[in-house]
Amino acid sequence: MKRSRPPSRTRSRSRSRSLNVRALLALAVMAASVAIALTMPVRLGLDLRGGTQIVLETKSTETTKADREATDRTVEVLRGRIDALGVAEPTIVRSGENRVVVELPGVQDPKKAADVLGRTAQLTVHSVLGPAENPADAGEGRTEAAKDGERVLPDESGQSLRLKAATLTGQDVKGADARFDQQNGAGWTVTVDFKDSGSDRWAQVTGEAACNPAGDPKRRVAIVLDDKIISSPQVDPSVSCGAGITGGSTQITGSFDDAEARELALLIKGGALPVPVETIEQRTIGATLGDEAINAGAWAAVIGTALTALFIIVVYRLMGALATVALLCYGLISYAALAAVGATLTLPGLAGFVLAIGMAVDANVLVFERAREEQAARTRPSTRSALTAGFRSAFSAIADSNITTLIAAALLFFLASGPVKGFGVTLGIGVLASMVSALVITRVLAEFAASRPAVFRRPGITGISTTGPVRDALLRRNPFLMARPRRWLAASLIVMVVAGSGILVRGLNFGIEFTGGRLIEYSTADQVDPDRARDALADAGFPRAVVQSSGDGDLTVRTEELTDDEAATVTKAVAELGGETEKVRDELIGPSLGEELRRDALIALGLALAAQLAYLAVRFRLLFGTAAVSALAHDVVILVGVFAWLGKPIDGVFLAALLTVIGYSVNDSVVLFDRVRELLGKERKAPFARLTNDAILQTLPRTVNTGMGAVLILASLAILADDSLTDFALALLIGVGVGTYSSVFTASPLAIELHDRGTGSRSARDKGGKGGKGGKGQGARRTGKTDKQVPASRTERQEAL
Repeated sequence: MKRSRPPSRTRSRSRSRSLNVRALLALAVMAASVAIALTMPVRLGLDLRGGTQIVLETKSTETTKADREATDRTVEVLRGRIDALGVAEPTIVRSGENRVVVELPGVQDPKKAADVLGRTAQLTVHSVLGPAENPADAGEGRTEAAKDGERVLPDESGQSLRLKAATLTGQDVKGADARFDQQNGAGWTVTVDFKDSGSDRWAQVTGEAACNPAGDPKRRVAIVLDDKIISSPQVDPSVSCGAGITGGSTQITGSFDDAEARELALLIKGGALPVPVETIEQRTIGATLGDEAINAGAWAAVIGTALTALFIIVVYRLMGALATVALLCYGLISYAALAAVGATLTLPGLAGFVLAIGMAVDANVLVFERAREEQAARTRPSTRSALTAGFRSAFSAIADSNITTLIAAALLFFLASGPVKGFGVTLGIGVLASMVSALVITRVLAEFAASRPAVFRRPGITGISTTGPVRDALLRRNPFLMARPRRWLAASLIVMVVAGSGILVRGLNFGIEFTGGRLIEYSTADQVDPDRARDALADAGFPRAVVQSSGDGDLTVRTEELTDDEAATVTKAVAELGGETEKVRDELIGPSLGEELRRDALIALGLALAAQLAYLAVRFRLLFGTAAVSALAHDVVILVGVFAWLGKPIDGVFLAALLTVIGYSVNDSVVLFDRVRELLGKERKAPFARLTNDAILQTLPRTVNTGMGAVLILASLAILADDSLTDFALALLIGVGVGTYSSVFTASPLAIELHDRGTGSRSARDKGGKGGKGGKGQGARRTGKTDKQVPASRTERQEAL
């Protein structure tokens, strides 16, 4: 008779197969990550490598609508102009329906690039009808429509000419080249070649002009670019009347230097833009500032990771050390994912990369704390079985908390712009990579180590054989924190009102992203006092300029929208005070874009809260979702109010921090309500307040340990990272602290009050509070549906046995 295999052996083989599958998956992921990291470099944003970003918006005309098709044709024309500028690795893409984003690495003076890109380059050729009768009709760059398409424009010398309707346009041009005419002494000229149809029209217009005597203005032909006569040569006396200049080409002469001739040839050859464009945003980052940002961000990542690793090793010993290895794997996976999808790593994105380390730590802490509970609750547990149960029990909380953060990352990606959008991409990739590192790599390493005989004989080195000092202290005292939930709600309301009053008293200091304007940061040889700079700029005609110190002696000037000439005046005024002056950052935001970004910020905030409510309501219950989102609104008001009291800027980076706080702080509420849901399944008749209180006590160690990991990461960013990330890290530090508080003392009491109102069970809650303090010092807690008392720690359980 065939004997069946013992169930324990069958389970052992099943676990071994599962471990092998996960190990192969982990090896495959790591091998692919190494291959990608070695062969595909990550593209750095302009804020990290230096350069200029220009955002152009196409404008409709009477004849052409600035739709997607017209914007695509504009992109192609602009690409030709940029290639001719000789910029290395430029990027030009359409954004939305009618915007074009141009990135020019290494370009520190954007004035020339903006001029070349922004010119419509509408080239036309006109017969000259004679001098204008009223010279006042023609002004610099202005036209006056007349009968039959005639117009009046000043020529190169300022004489007003009356021009016939255009005979040729830029569509008739085949190409243009700048050449130096050494033979005839004409200097730099531009040779224009016409297409076949254009060649015939050129012969016609020059033939008509040749019928007039030499020296007569009517013998001239006017070449107009963007409503400005750039050349109006006389037709050579050798050209006979009616015959005109044949051959399909002509030469534009004038007082050109080599740069002007090349630029003119570039504009003519590149073709006319189908629609006019307007510069609505312009950012310039110095190469030195970019290098410093990379170094500072890298040091923040290294030190923050090292401190976090040290913390989890101290708390979780061997398992903490293995989690640290998994964190290093997380870094490699995140880098490879960024390279694989072709994402651009920006300065806020680098912060998102560092911040996601905290997400990976959170997942590990959740698993290890659940494993500690499983270890303490079983009569003869093994470390490996406790870990397996810990991963299984923590999975739902890990998934829910990471999905809420992914919601915030998605909103940043779809609604933000520029570097902040890069933060959303990096944060999203980091969250996904953290789940892989925690649920696959950490599990493989931890289960393999736990199955070693040396570890089995010494369970104390694993770090999960005891419940930990925080949990032991809580379970011994067994405080009933939710006995008076309205007191906690009143305290939360007071804090929110005090912080939120800053919005009314001090107002919000909106950054230029939301107001429009120009911000220029200077590095000066001699340190400049902001008050002196403010007075100097007032004397120069900028009385409303806001001047502040930034970084190590740098100076930041923020004004309303400035032209490039006005910006040069500001630079000159600063240089007179500080000596040798370098412009390290220059940002220009148009008023229309500022209003749009401000509107998008409010939409993003509203959608973030609505999305969190919808997800939590579906995943849990509407009661839990309402309590969690109300706590998030509480966190948002406090964070914005604190920044108002401190006078900190409310800009795009702050918006990224705010949405991250929404996704990050809701994790605590998700973990807490996940435990409440679990306890409700076991003890349906127990008072809701008592179950919520038990859930708080059981999840508080995870909250403390995760919060410490996040604080170490964010403190490193605040101290070591670039100045522009200091406020970002400060906002997240405030958000983590307030979010930790609100999940316990705002969301939980509110959930109890909402539950009591729905069931009318306030008396039951009071009854459940009896004896809450009587358990102090007994070292016991309830579990399951019975009143059986189980030891709170492994040591006490062994003593009981």
